[in-house]
Amino acid sequence: MTNVTGESGGLLGRLRIEGPGMPEALARIAETILDDPETAAHASIIDLAERSGTSTATVTRFSRTLGFKGYANLRVAIATETGRAEQARWETDISGDIAPDDPLTNVLSVVTAADTRAIQDTAAGLDMAAVERVAAAIAEAGRVEIFGLGSSGTSAREMAFRLERIRIPIWHRVDSHTALTNAALLLPGDVAIGLSHSGRTREVIETLAEAADHGALTVALTSHSRSPLAEVADVVFTTSVQETTFRLAALSALHSQLLILDMIYVAVAQRTYERTAEAFDVTGRAVDAHRLPEKSPTRNRGRNKSQ
Repeated sequence: MTNVTGESGGLLGRLRIEGPGMPEALARIAETILDDPETAAHASIIDLAERSGTSTATVTRFSRTLGFKGYANLRVAIATETGRAEQARWETDISGDIAPDDPLTNVLSVVTAADTRAIQDTAAGLDMAAVERVAAAIAEAGRVEIFGLGSSGTSAREMAFRLERIRIPIWHRVDSHTALTNAALLLPGDVAIGLSHSGRTREVIETLAEAADHGALTVALTSHSRSPLAEVADVVFTTSVQETTFRLAALSALHSQLLILDMIYVAVAQRTYERTAEAFDVTGRAVDAHRLPEKSPTRNRGRNKSQ
């Protein structure tokens, strides 16, 4: 399985999501880092162990759990990310809290900051080699199935629309039984993509597992790289989220999911350039008659209706 979280990108976002679910000692280390990332970036392994009430061996285990060779690599990743965050920091700190009586100008700032940070963190942790692998498989696949429920279903539907437009044989299933039965028809060389912010949506897990049983390449998009969905996937793309009031994590994951799917889509289009260009031309002509002219006739608004 290829786990695409990245060693230097989106680390703090990953700790916010996965930290509370880690074993107690590892969770304390994650909390210590998140409490003061800048200090953690310069702390020795002994300092971090003492501040988190653990041991150096536990800090080493924590580093390896996150995919690093050792604590030195983890510390570099923290330093890289805190430096990037400092450079991109807003002039004023913006929390994710939105009060019922907040003016919409403030709400806009909060939502923009949250979505921008989620996209930046997701992009920082995105493995281009994995994107290339999935895009190459989709470009050659006889069949692609994509499945997600709720807000993840919105992302799945958008991806299906884009790939259909360039002649990729892709299907988005809105019914779990239909998704399962069609996953059972996949063959080696086909692709199945499952989306779930939590990575614990039973229907998505079952569909991807069914596809894997029949030899298809399985791809997961989730905010939890150690989730059950990630366990059944060949390639895992990890999304970052930034919650705000009224927009919980599953809803906030939408922009991050679309970023990853858009990168895959563009990579597929690059690989099938001539076919894609021809498809755009044909489909554009098909709907051209339904578009209004670029210059609409000017209305004579000042004319008196009685004349």
